[in-house]
Amino acid sequence: MPQITPKTTPIYQTSVFTFEDLNALELYFSEPGKSYMYTRYGNPNTEELAQEINKLEGGAGAVVTSSGMSGILAAVLSICKAGDHILCAEEIYGGSSTLLSQELTRLGIEVTYVPTADTYTLSSYVKPTTRLLLAETMSNPLLLVLDIEKLAKETRAHNIKLVIDNTFATPVLTKPLALGADMVIHSITKYISGHSDVTAGVVICKQSEDLQRVQKVMMVLGLNLSPFEGWLAVRGLKTLRLRMKQHSSNALEIASYLQQHPKVEKVWYPGLSAHPQHELAKQQGNGMFGGMLSFKIKDDTEAVNRFMQGLQHIPFAPSLAGVSTSISYPMGTSHRSLTPEQQQSMGITTGVIRLSVGIEEPEELLADLEQALAQV
Repeated sequence: MPQITPKTTPIYQTSVFTFEDLNALELYFSEPGKSYMYTRYGNPNTEELAQEINKLEGGAGAVVTSSGMSGILAAVLSICKAGDHILCAEEIYGGSSTLLSQELTRLGIEVTYVPTADTYTLSSYVKPTTRLLLAETMSNPLLLVLDIEKLAKETRAHNIKLVIDNTFATPVLTKPLALGADMVIHSITKYISGHSDVTAGVVICKQSEDLQRVQKVMMVLGLNLSPFEGWLAVRGLKTLRLRMKQHSSNALEIASYLQQHPKVEKVWYPGLSAHPQHELAKQQGNGMFGGMLSFKIKDDTEAVNRFMQGLQHIPFAPSLAGVSTSISYPMGTSHRSLTPEQQQSMGITTGVIRLSVGIEEPEELLADLEQALAQV
């Protein structure tokens, strides 16, 4: 029978792998990565995904996990233990904030949020027990763009790790490791997979010692990704570059339209020249600005409801980055767990709507937005 060589990696939908004898078992332990034993420890599908993402980010290696949240958990626990201290950017995804403030504090890890104005001057926040700073390339949902190179110099000066969530930008726009970050996190669920049918995460490390620690945390805590999810994500990853170009192009056109609309009070999108970090975003994003934007209509719940009900093709879906456009409501979803004071200080008010721009024809999206805004 002729040898069959598949062009696409098959799905290794198995929880365990077999060994021929004791010699094969010893080979597994003496030459890590040469074979597989148990899918929680590793699987060809998840390994392929990790390797492909690592190539894009330019790290020493990557570890894929069961979700973006478990990726953040693995990264933090690879560095921190009870008694340690974490810094976190004030403008961060609400789920990340909940993990740090409500769960990791229960494990004895202290958390301090750094106000946006103090992002690059950490002296008054760093303690002898501070181990890392967590921040996002572009913040969720108001698209504050981080100067990663500048922040990396500051964290190095204080001998703490810089962990960057690069989900919004993707490595197509920005490669944080090349700019000085120590670890990069992605919710693969979003742009890397791209089709709203996978839940996964990844941690990419600059140093091999960090990589080994993340790998250990993933294995011991059981944060592993399933083979099928890994296979689906690899399939999605193959079109990432093409998708990001269309996401970015569409988002710029829609942001420009919303900016001049009489029913829209404000638009947050780094591609607009009025954005405070526009030049930084252009330089750090290779001339692209991503597919995420937020805008504000009047601060009235009924007005927001009328807008959402008026949309005929764009669904209200509390996630992001799929090939199909969707809207979300930060105050009621991603940032729901924050106090009203925290929401207010971040600028997340009743009228703020987040738009995840897909890869459809922009004319279709503009027409849907136009008739929905007419209802406000």
